[in-house]
Amino acid sequence: MSGSIPFYQKHHLHYDRGYRSKETESKLSKYQTSSRYAASSSSSAASFSRGLKVSSHSGLEASRLSPVPKRAKPTYLAVDKENQIIGYVVPIFRGSQEFATGLSHTEEARVRDTASYMAGRDLFTSGLEMERSELISRREAMRGTAERISLNKRIHEHGEHFKRMNEDSLMHPPEFVIKPRSHTVWEKQCVRLHCTVTGWPDPRVVWYKNNVPIDPMACPGKFTLESRYSVHSLEINKCDFDDTAQYRVSAMNANGEQSAFASVVVKRFKGEIDESLPAPRRGSTEDGPVSEYGITFKTHIVDKFGVSFGREGETMSLGCTVIIYPALNRYQPEIQWYRDDVLLSPSKWNNMHWSGDRATLTLTHLNKEDEGLYTLRVTTKSGYETYSAYVFVRDADAEVEGAPGAPLDVRCLDANKDYIIATWKQPAVDGGESILGYFVDRCEVGTNHWIQCNDTPVKFARFPVTGLVEGRSYTFRVRAVNKSGMSRPSRVSEPVAAMDPADRARMRGTSAPWTGQIIVTEEEPAEGIVPGRPLELQVTEATKNYVVLSWKPPGEKGLEGVMYYVEKCVSGTDSWQRVNTEIPVKSPRFALFDLAEGKSYSFRVRCCNSAGVGEPSDPTDATTVGDKLDIPSAPGKVVPTRNTDTSVVVSWEASQDAKELVGYYIESSVVGSNEWQPCNNKPVKATRFICHGLMTGEKYVFRVRAVNAAGLSQFSPESEPVEVKAAIASPTPPFGISVLECVRDSMVLAWKQPTCIGGADVTGYFVDYREVIDGVTGKWHEANIKAVSERAYRVSDLKENRKYQFQVRAANMAGVGIPSLPSDTFLCEEWTIAVPGPPHDLQIREVRNDSLVLLWKPPVYQGRDPVNGFYIDIKEAEAPHEAWRGVNTQATEKKYIKIKNLKESETYVFRVRAQNKAGVGNVSDVTEPVSAVTKPGTKEIVVDVDDDGIISLNFECCDMIPDSKFVWSKNYEEMTDPSRMTMETKGNKSKAVFNAPGEDDIGIYSCLVTHTDGASSSYTLSEEELKRLLEISHDHKFPIIPLKSELAVELLEKGRVRFWLQAEKISANGKVDYVFNDNALSQGEKYKMNFDKNTGVIEMTMDSLTPADEGTFTFQLQDGKATNQSSLVLIGDVFKELQKESEFQRKEWFRKQGPHFIEYLGYEVTPECCVVLKCKVGNMKKDTSALWYKDGREIKADENLGFTEGVLKLEIAQISKKDSGVYEVVLKDDRGKDTSTLNLTDQGFKDLMNEVFSFIANSSTPLKITSTDQGIRLYTFVSYYNDLLQVTWHYKDSAIAFSDRIKSGVVGEQLWLQITEPTEKDTGKYAIEFNDGKGGLRRTVELSGQAFDDAFAEFQRLKAAAIAERGRARVAGGLPDVVTIQEGKALNLTCNISGDPVPEVTWLKNDREITSDDHIILKFASGKFASFTITAVNPSDSGKYSILVKNKYGTESGDFTLEIIEGTPDLGVTSYMTDAEGNVVFGPNTPKEKMKTPGTGTKTQKRKESVTKILPMENIEASAEPEVQKDEEEVAVVASEEPKATDSEQTGDAEEVADQRLAADQSDAPEQPEATVEEPEPGVETA
Repeated sequence: MSGSIPFYQKHHLHYDRGYRSKETESKLSKYQTSSRYAASSSSSAASFSRGLKVSSHSGLEASRLSPVPKRAKPTYLAVDKENQIIGYVVPIFRGSQEFATGLSHTEEARVRDTASYMAGRDLFTSGLEMERSELISRREAMRGTAERISLNKRIHEHGEHFKRMNEDSLMHPPEFVIKPRSHTVWEKQCVRLHCTVTGWPDPRVVWYKNNVPIDPMACPGKFTLESRYSVHSLEINKCDFDDTAQYRVSAMNANGEQSAFASVVVKRFKGEIDESLPAPRRGSTEDGPVSEYGITFKTHIVDKFGVSFGREGETMSLGCTVIIYPALNRYQPEIQWYRDDVLLSPSKWNNMHWSGDRATLTLTHLNKEDEGLYTLRVTTKSGYETYSAYVFVRDADAEVEGAPGAPLDVRCLDANKDYIIATWKQPAVDGGESILGYFVDRCEVGTNHWIQCNDTPVKFARFPVTGLVEGRSYTFRVRAVNKSGMSRPSRVSEPVAAMDPADRARMRGTSAPWTGQIIVTEEEPAEGIVPGRPLELQVTEATKNYVVLSWKPPGEKGLEGVMYYVEKCVSGTDSWQRVNTEIPVKSPRFALFDLAEGKSYSFRVRCCNSAGVGEPSDPTDATTVGDKLDIPSAPGKVVPTRNTDTSVVVSWEASQDAKELVGYYIESSVVGSNEWQPCNNKPVKATRFICHGLMTGEKYVFRVRAVNAAGLSQFSPESEPVEVKAAIASPTPPFGISVLECVRDSMVLAWKQPTCIGGADVTGYFVDYREVIDGVTGKWHEANIKAVSERAYRVSDLKENRKYQFQVRAANMAGVGIPSLPSDTFLCEEWTIAVPGPPHDLQIREVRNDSLVLLWKPPVYQGRDPVNGFYIDIKEAEAPHEAWRGVNTQATEKKYIKIKNLKESETYVFRVRAQNKAGVGNVSDVTEPVSAVTKPGTKEIVVDVDDDGIISLNFECCDMIPDSKFVWSKNYEEMTDPSRMTMETKGNKSKAVFNAPGEDDIGIYSCLVTHTDGASSSYTLSEEELKRLLEISHDHKFPIIPLKSELAVELLEKGRVRFWLQAEKISANGKVDYVFNDNALSQGEKYKMNFDKNTGVIEMTMDSLTPADEGTFTFQLQDGKATNQSSLVLIGDVFKELQKESEFQRKEWFRKQGPHFIEYLGYEVTPECCVVLKCKVGNMKKDTSALWYKDGREIKADENLGFTEGVLKLEIAQISKKDSGVYEVVLKDDRGKDTSTLNLTDQGFKDLMNEVFSFIANSSTPLKITSTDQGIRLYTFVSYYNDLLQVTWHYKDSAIAFSDRIKSGVVGEQLWLQITEPTEKDTGKYAIEFNDGKGGLRRTVELSGQAFDDAFAEFQRLKAAAIAERGRARVAGGLPDVVTIQEGKALNLTCNISGDPVPEVTWLKNDREITSDDHIILKFASGKFASFTITAVNPSDSGKYSILVKNKYGTESGDFTLEIIEGTPDLGVTSYMTDAEGNVVFGPNTPKEKMKTPGTGTKTQKRKESVTKILPMENIEASAEPEVQKDEEEVAVVASEEPKATDSEQTGDAEEVADQRLAADQSDAPEQPEATVEEPEPGVETA
């Protein structure tokens, strides 16, 4: 770098020129002098003259600078010859250069020190003198530094004081001393814009890009802003297309604002980046370090979109998956989409989306404008990656058949206040008829109303739309028309406003987008000056409808707002007519309409402003109104070239002298079809185009025509036919050059096959070498003149102990490819190691999800001993070096291996090592990474045996190209011997046929398809597989008719015999012979034959079998050359059983002709333990009788017989021994009879009862424990009890021997075991076992522990309660509720009394105790009978009487009411007798037949109703017939009503009562008094 380095790149202080103190001027003068010296000393041709030549940062030519006078204004600007500022002259002060050189700050000192130093260096070689000179220089430098620091401090203090004292005089608005310059740079370069701004107070500086403020934080690392001492800079790092813009810097303070502009244009760089270009500034982002700090981002675009085809109106999405490594969490790459190298922005037509790993572009509504080459550009800190593919858009279906396609690319040009010129491009499809013209429609923005602008179609693809309203915005569309009809409308244009361009630019203001024009600040307009003439007036466009003029403004600057008047003049006259008479135009461009077609005109323009109208411009040449633009000529020769299997590259010669060419349309046609289809629907400007979407293998011809605004040209001549298939190119360079062996004067090299062979087989390789001496490479020399086919070659004639580099080129039929990169440097010295060298030429085949096959070639260098095996290593591609692991533990002698158990989708690499007796040698080169994924459409080798028994291996490939070949190998060595196998290939299928299969053919057969992505497969032919295939081959050579089933026999109805078999496949020509004991059988009365050729069923039937039919039956089949037979031997017991069964079936058939049993008589037991005898019958009718018999006696039909749904039933509800016997059912009618018998005697009855017992046992409840007043009881319930049921009670697994203390019994459905007076010895496990003849069922309970204690306690309680209950005083016989007696009669009532001890008896009248006297006699005899006697009743005896009995266990009472009536004469004693319920059994009016002695029983409830009887006059005899006295009668009533319970007894425990109920059947019934009639005692009678 020269001394022109901008000073803002150095850390120097810079002072404003406004400081005008004397010391300051002196200081600046010294700086200027120093600058001149520094600049001159750094240049080889410099001299100490007044002129100073300096170099700017950009290398521009320097200017001459005059010496600075004492009070002259200092300057640091470099200017060119035209006095334009081009850079800075950098003053050298406080710089590191001073300290490095030791120069002082004054010119004299610098010259003296420099001269002294130079003289010392040249004249004195003594180190001491040089050291002394350097010491002096350092002292001077230190002294100068101290002086400068002191001076700087004084200057600063003085400046601050001056500003405080003269603040107002120092204030001034911002001023750009140096404005930023425009730049044009390549991509990835860095650019810096800088400027110098003065002003007081210090202005605030803001940078804008396209009038948008620049925020460095929004794009970290992209923009860098610096401001130092009035010098401001904007640095743009790694420019890309988006950085092309207009940049503005704005400076503002309290006194005003100033702006300056600069433009940056970024171009795509086609070559390598020049290392001399400015290096990017280092920076960092929030996401982490970028590539400048050691991280390089690697971008991979995968899952790409391909060439796409769409139709107008459809939606299309293009997407790619983007993988960036390393992945940083918050790192966001820049995603951009381009169409035909034009950056796309989001709009209603385009939607961009970035999901973090996938970029998507959605074309929401396809139009032909969307056709083109789409490019995805992914930019990171380390660079960018792109991917491109073409998108074709076809015309939508025409609304009218034969109508043309829609026009496209409608745009608006020359928009003015009252007109707009619309342009468009013609469609490629005309519908079969020439396009007559186009209609232009307009629509005002904000409405949906389209208005047609032209009444007649226009052919020219430009049209001026007039009649617009100034200030309003419009959109436009175009429609094409031919004889068939109107096309669909084009896509609408962008909105455009009808206004003067100058007004439009002014209205945009600061928000207008970048237009490419660099706006420069202008001088203040001058007032009162009439503008001069416009310059360079010319006709830029002329048609029959309009003429467009353009010019340049007058040369004078600073004029007040200039406008223009346009004038026209018909050629040949001098009459000038002003066109825009009303309002002058403001922009230097104008369109004229309403000109007469065919006339010639001249035009001129005048400038005007407020000062007046200027002189007219020079007139234009005469211009004739008409279409100047001609239709282009037809393109020249069209040359198609193969590209891919679906595309062709078409190139042609451009149209000659074509003006304003829009582009070309290409059409294609299948040879012989004469149907042309457009290849593009958007014109292409190049003369080369790739036509996609063609059919592979078809031949096409192509033609081209050009298009401009005037129309479409004629078609070019048709091209030569070209077949659509992949093109052939030279191979890419080989790679991976390694040394396999080295001797004194030769080296064996190996390399890897090119990644792309160019569509044709590699025919050979060429090797070059060069010598390397001390790191300097020599010239390349050819190692082989004739190409070598193997990927290994020995390079001879080398020199020992010399170093060499090698390169390899591959060749095919298209030519020799470019050479590979030079290999590593190898030393040519003889190898003496004992172990073998590395294997080479590793190949991977048959890649599947979990396996692959690895092939290799043995090492060239064998070592001390021959190679005896190989080891294979594997690791994941991304794994570290330590992850290598062995595939095989034992060395394999084969040169191939199938590696299994791979992880699906995992990527692996492999290497191979060879071994000999000395050990294991070096590893081979590592293979390329391969993913364990089965590719779609992968096929496997299929073995087949045809009808002639020929065995073949078949392989099919779907990814072939025309040059692909099938290569068959055995044990992975190509087969060349045709004696063993014959190969046949047809289309995409190949067959390898075994000529004479044998043991020599055992091995692994593989097939590889060339020119594919590794399509291959293998098949292992083992000894077992060969044997199986030979058997199949024999069967095919000597075929047999396959049988689904062999010959079999079966019985049909009526006992007929059927012999049958079924052939798996037999033709209509098949034949069958039926043979019995070597004798042919024929169709007849005995044998019936049938052969169904559709199903292959062959059968022969016989009505019955006779002893003569014993023997061998055979069916012999023949179908062409295929035969088969099947035999069935029927002899001995087999024949007899079949004959017996046939006879039985025959009889059965006859039996079933009448009423018969479908199911014979049997029985079943219901859950209710009922036995049902039933049978199922069939073929019944109304007069069929069904009779039941038992032991030969008919069972009368009653409710137990039933017949429903063909089932006869007989139900036995409670079966017992009397029901045993033989049961029989007889069905009978006029068709016959059938009988069914069931023996239910002996064992049959026993089996039946066992089933009943099983039901009973299964219905039993779990064994439970309860207590009674006598002891503990164990019990279970069953749903039904049968007297024949046998149960066994067990105690501790032993049968219980019953006694008076331990008893068992049955009450209803309860089975119980009573333990009387239990003790501790009775504890243990108890069980009841039901015997059902099958093992029985046992229920158990544990009577011990707490269960026994609770039961025993309850027993004690109940026992005490029972004793108390038995001893309680009670009135055992009841008294009548009411006794009605005639006055004067005698009354006697007697009742039974019980209780232990004997209770006390008390009688009460109206609740008052009464005693015995003469009138009322009370007796209590024998402790049992209490009597109540009234000798002669009178009315005073009426009332309520009660008897009260009482002992220590309780009290009970009985009541009756005595009513006295006046009655009939005395007839004697009247007696009543009651039953146990207290009801009157008989009295005076009771008939004799009903006078029965009431039975005994237990009273269960209290009486509810009263019994009132009126004693009759006659005597009544009791059932005991007591003696009756004639003179007087006595009525004795013995009541047996159960005594009422006391209150204490009524509130007894409910649980206790429930437990007592269980023992009710075992307790004795209470003693019941009988009704008796006693004679009255003597003297006691009624009057």
